[in-house]
Amino acid sequence: MLARVWSATIVGVDAVKVGVEVDVSGGLPKITVVGLPDTAVQESRERVKAAIKNSGFAFPVRKITVNLTPADLRKEGPSFDLPISIGILTASEQVDPQLLRDYLFLGEMSLDGSLRPIAGVLPMAATAVKLGFKGMIVPKDNAQEAAVVEGIDVYGLNNLDEVAQFLQQPERFIPTKFNPTTEFEPLFNNINNLKDVKGQNHARRALEIAASGGHNLIFVGPPGAGKTMLARRLPSILPPLDFNEALEVSQIYSVAGLLKNNGSLIRERPFRSPHHSASGVALVGGGSFPKPGEISLSHKGILFLDELTEFKRTVLEFLRQPLEDGFVTISRARQSVAFPSQFTLIASTNPCPCGYYGDTIQPCTCSPRQREQYWAKLSGPLLDRIDLQVVVTRLKPEEMTRQKTGETSEIVRERVLKAREKAQNRFKNDTISSNAQMQSRHLREYCIIDDASRNLLEGAIRKLGLSARAMDRILKVSRTIADLAGDNDLQSHHLAEAIQYRTIDRMQ
Repeated sequence: MLARVWSATIVGVDAVKVGVEVDVSGGLPKITVVGLPDTAVQESRERVKAAIKNSGFAFPVRKITVNLTPADLRKEGPSFDLPISIGILTASEQVDPQLLRDYLFLGEMSLDGSLRPIAGVLPMAATAVKLGFKGMIVPKDNAQEAAVVEGIDVYGLNNLDEVAQFLQQPERFIPTKFNPTTEFEPLFNNINNLKDVKGQNHARRALEIAASGGHNLIFVGPPGAGKTMLARRLPSILPPLDFNEALEVSQIYSVAGLLKNNGSLIRERPFRSPHHSASGVALVGGGSFPKPGEISLSHKGILFLDELTEFKRTVLEFLRQPLEDGFVTISRARQSVAFPSQFTLIASTNPCPCGYYGDTIQPCTCSPRQREQYWAKLSGPLLDRIDLQVVVTRLKPEEMTRQKTGETSEIVRERVLKAREKAQNRFKNDTISSNAQMQSRHLREYCIIDDASRNLLEGAIRKLGLSARAMDRILKVSRTIADLAGDNDLQSHHLAEAIQYRTIDRMQ
């Protein structure tokens, strides 16, 4: 007898429907799995056999052929354990096949038949809704995660026996529910606060601009000046993820297997800080079955690269396309997948190998040649994509001992929210939401400058040798500065402030 059960597999951050066809026929007892299965799928033969027996069912002593369709798509992971088991039980006439066409089956199985959680359930649930499935059967630990998606009944079950009971009497089971209004609340849970930062008014202002417009930022300064401390406080002034953004970010983390077992959505903007020894694959993603890397895990949040010049230049060059396009494409022999990577880059670095070039207290011991080689690790195109370049100097003794604190993150966040709201109203009929995402047509419409501002900009381009991309970045930052001030039109002082943030261009 032939049985067909529906399941799914992950491709990039999306899911693709997979048909699990099981044929039980005469012949020597053997299980064969075809349809480009990976090692984990091949190993499911032994898990399935033990799980069926230990759940109280009879395992057919016949020839069993399992075909995974479409045949040209590689299937990975243990999530096919449950659909293969249900297919075998159906083909051997031990369960009713009536409900199989309306449900998606997902789950890894232990040898005793219990269901274990799997990665990628959230995008699989979204695909099930698009394809018109009535419901899906998942491990109990994945139920809350899948139930986030509206339009489908999600049943979280404990073991194979419960799944068989569901197929016989579905009315006995209650689907898992998720209520966005009560179970999703924007979350501010950052213990770092800007009030902890003493002095550094120029750097604090740059953080506020970066948060308001989604601009990339680099801090340059000697050791102990507070570069890392400043960067780690950026999340505290960012707006929370809204429900759609949280769903998008959680989908990426679900695919990566990093979503918590309770299935709760990620409510804080991601803050990822990979070590400078990270490889290109760790940063952008990859593998034989491509998985998201750090830049995709930073989607809608922050990618912080501490000690930027310690990263390999080849690794840093991978950032150029994602910074420009908001996604990264990974090509393999059999497939090409795109991962979203719309993040804000925050970086920090010393000004030279010894770290004290330009310091007023500690003399620099580096030669001009050493400093030149040090900065050569960062290419011009990469620096062009960093909108705000800020020198952070060490605090004076009186600033270090001062008890008075600066503005709190809560106060600064209010200004950031107002500036972001102004930008979102501007782009409400467009596909972008922040000033950093503006393209040439947006600059022509929203960054109109007068003659005085034009002369100022032309002078900066000549003096600093700025590229066309760097000029566009200056205009975008100017637009954000104007939004923070509540101004509709760009003025020369907005432009002047934006130009002063091209610190590295002035250093070179």
